[in-house]
Amino acid sequence: MVILAASAALLHAGDLRINIPKHSEATPVQKLNREGVKEIQKHNLGKAEKLFYRAYLIDPDDPFTLNNLGYLSELKANVERAQRYYELAAKENNSQTVIAESSTRNLRGRKLSDITGTYGNLDLRVNRGNVQAMVLLQQGRNQEAEDVLRETLKLDPRNPFTLNNLGYALEGQGNLDEALRYYNDASLTHSTEPVVVALDSRWRGKPISDIAFRNEQAVRQRLASEQSNQDRAARLNVEGVSALNHNDDGKALNFFRQAYQLDPQSAFSLNNMGYVSEAQGDQETADEFYGLARRGNLAGTPVSAASHHEMVGEAVGEVAATNAQGTEANLQAEAEVRRRSHAPIVLRHRDNSPISAPPPEQVPQPSPQTQTPSYPRPPMDNAPVENTVPGPPQR
Repeated sequence: MVILAASAALLHAGDLRINIPKHSEATPVQKLNREGVKEIQKHNLGKAEKLFYRAYLIDPDDPFTLNNLGYLSELKANVERAQRYYELAAKENNSQTVIAESSTRNLRGRKLSDITGTYGNLDLRVNRGNVQAMVLLQQGRNQEAEDVLRETLKLDPRNPFTLNNLGYALEGQGNLDEALRYYNDASLTHSTEPVVVALDSRWRGKPISDIAFRNEQAVRQRLASEQSNQDRAARLNVEGVSALNHNDDGKALNFFRQAYQLDPQSAFSLNNMGYVSEAQGDQETADEFYGLARRGNLAGTPVSAASHHEMVGEAVGEVAATNAQGTEANLQAEAEVRRRSHAPIVLRHRDNSPISAPPPEQVPQPSPQTQTPSYPRPPMDNAPVENTVPGPPQR
């Protein structure tokens, strides 16, 4: 279950703030706003937007219309525009204006200033975080979405939408155990607030706690179904990418080591081993790994997570080819430097340490326990190789 196929990514634009002033005689602007409210309640956002814009053309300073346009901008993930509308609504607001109709019941009868005046604080910041995360998730930038959501969660640690969305971002990075925890926390809030904005339109209008529970069950099924080495290696490669993106190189190496041991013929594992060899200064081995990755299993599979976002969507074999060009260029540069230096040739071990010549009187004796190289060699003839140095992501 890969990211968007795994569960519905649900994002909340906050309490619905579609407001109508209370008067005995409704003006044309008020009538248009009321009709817009009804369309919002039916989830007809396009019709609602047209009605609010018609109201705006009649009276561009009406605070209710400005507030409602801000809300629609939120739904369209245009946070900056939403904020501008809310600021204008607060500026134009008459503190005595009372809300007669709203898509959220607990706002009816309250002063408009109570909504527009305070929204710029906690509510707007929570909403902004969730909407920004939604945009990042749609672009496959799960780690960046996670960072945004973690900061947003500090503002309201029990917000079910933020909890659910954080679980979704973690699931997309292969961190299923932690994703499970956040889905469970969101489910346990027992919130009946409906989902307003979702990457999957089928979830709109459903209670957020119900959606979080379904996401939790989906992750449990995914964990139970991961039986093959290939499935486990794929998730480990994704977790390795996430660790690299969080600057945890040691953890990333461990994930890649495990992935390579489980599936040494995978183009993803081979490419990542090339990356590790390159990072350790062994350009030749890196070049060999990249070459094998171009012909490895799943070489034509698009990359869904990478340490460089521009690689997402490319076939892993093509990514390996690009990496190989870099290592070959490095090898040529090193050879040119050595040629120009006129320094004596120094024989070196594969870990780049110099080989010391033995004294003349000492004759090296063959030993049955010769130390193996510290760097793994690419698998030959489909023979698995012990992985001692793993490498970064493209999964």
